[in-house]
Amino acid sequence: MSSFFIFFILSLLSLLPLSLSQPRGILIDCGATNNTVIEGRRWLSDEGFVSGGTPITISVPVVASYLSTVRSFPNDPGHKFCYVARVYREAKYMVRTTYFYGGFDGRDSPPVFDQIVDGTLWSVVNTTSDYAAGNLSYYEGVFLAQGNTMSVCIGANSYTESDPFISALEFVILDDSLYNSTDFKNFGLHMVERSSFGYNGSVIRYPDDEFDRYWEPFKEGNSTLATNSNKNISVSGFWNVPPLKIFETELMTGQGEPLELNWPVASLPFAKFYIALYFADSSDSSSANSRDFDISINGVTYYSNLNVTPAGVVVFAAQWPLSGPTKITLTPSPKSNFGPLINGGEIFEVLPLGGRTLTRDVIALVKFKESLENPPSDWNGDPCLPSQYSWTGITCSEGPRIRVITLNLTGMGLSGTLSPGIANMTALNGIWLGDNKLSGPIPDLSSLKRLEKLHLEDNQFSGEIPLSLGDIATLRELFLQNNNLTGHIPSSLNGKTGLDLRVSGNSLLTSAPPPS
Repeated sequence: MSSFFIFFILSLLSLLPLSLSQPRGILIDCGATNNTVIEGRRWLSDEGFVSGGTPITISVPVVASYLSTVRSFPNDPGHKFCYVARVYREAKYMVRTTYFYGGFDGRDSPPVFDQIVDGTLWSVVNTTSDYAAGNLSYYEGVFLAQGNTMSVCIGANSYTESDPFISALEFVILDDSLYNSTDFKNFGLHMVERSSFGYNGSVIRYPDDEFDRYWEPFKEGNSTLATNSNKNISVSGFWNVPPLKIFETELMTGQGEPLELNWPVASLPFAKFYIALYFADSSDSSSANSRDFDISINGVTYYSNLNVTPAGVVVFAAQWPLSGPTKITLTPSPKSNFGPLINGGEIFEVLPLGGRTLTRDVIALVKFKESLENPPSDWNGDPCLPSQYSWTGITCSEGPRIRVITLNLTGMGLSGTLSPGIANMTALNGIWLGDNKLSGPIPDLSSLKRLEKLHLEDNQFSGEIPLSLGDIATLRELFLQNNNLTGHIPSSLNGKTGLDLRVSGNSLLTSAPPPS
């Protein structure tokens, strides 16, 4: 078992008091123009969280008012459109995205697209089967806030022709104890399924679950339905804080009979998974009356000789390899007086994080974006990652230290100025900003020691050519023609060996006078 990183908890002391307060976090009603209160919780309009996209009102009936609007985005493959929320650095967040197509674009087939958290490709969003059944689709993950903002992005691709969209977005702060065997510095969790076994009611959520996680009903033929009135359990202290309501029902079999579950229902990709299984026994379990069984997954031993009592137990694995269909088997031990049972389960795919662009480059690009009157619409989220969704005009290095190495926004009709912060992007070897409407002075770029090509032609730059450009030893192309530059060409540039210098079409531009 140790080779599969098994961890288990058998002690259920009152370690974690339950809270009746509302989940902490941010609820965003995508496409809405006003803030609303739904079931006592405040949903915010998305206007302060996203730039770009089109808010649309759904014309068909919806099961919840926050599904009545969506924000759609252009189906421009390779471009991402991001929501950016202020978060608490180092806090653990449940991130949930919700989608209800509702035929908002006049088509009868929902789009298929990607969703991204910071620099990590989270999952493909495919709502087709849910929408055909009249249902919404939701995706849930657990991620650590590695900065003071977190981005969730919609990535357009060529899977379908329809425009991608989103209905709702939630950031809910989780307690430190939840899923704490995961190294969230390097991994995230993508929820595959969360089930209350033997239960056939509506989805269990807040206020039963203090973090508003969704526990779906799961009932099979060999089950016994129990109610709260005959329960004799005293569960508390689970690190993952499952709601007590899931222990009111169970799947179980008779003495000596194994229990088999095809769970999760979906076929799984080849990956590693976080699995947590929850058990509590309402019968009179004692040394004379015990409920003991082994647990296996696809024939591989998961845990042996588990003894379940009214105090409850959770058995979990941090990284268990799976692929394809999954069968969980609970096999009673020969000494057990009762058949096996199970109350609840959670399974997450363990996602390796995609990394982050170096912070100094991100800050410099944000300052440049702020200096532009009409920046590219996809300049949100992580600039470099995922690599197939890097910002327009950006190319980046590979490896553990992700840097921006070229900036090419030629002919994009940009207005504004060139932020001096661009000089902090010290890995740049090429800047192409020609054929735009940029104005103001050319900043000091002497710190760009790797810069080989600087193209600022056909703009409206004014002032003098910075003397500091002559300090860039690697510079091979300097195109400044057709601007409003004045003064002299610095002697350090004029006639520099190996430099292609172009300065025609500027005002009163002359060579620097010879030294006296």
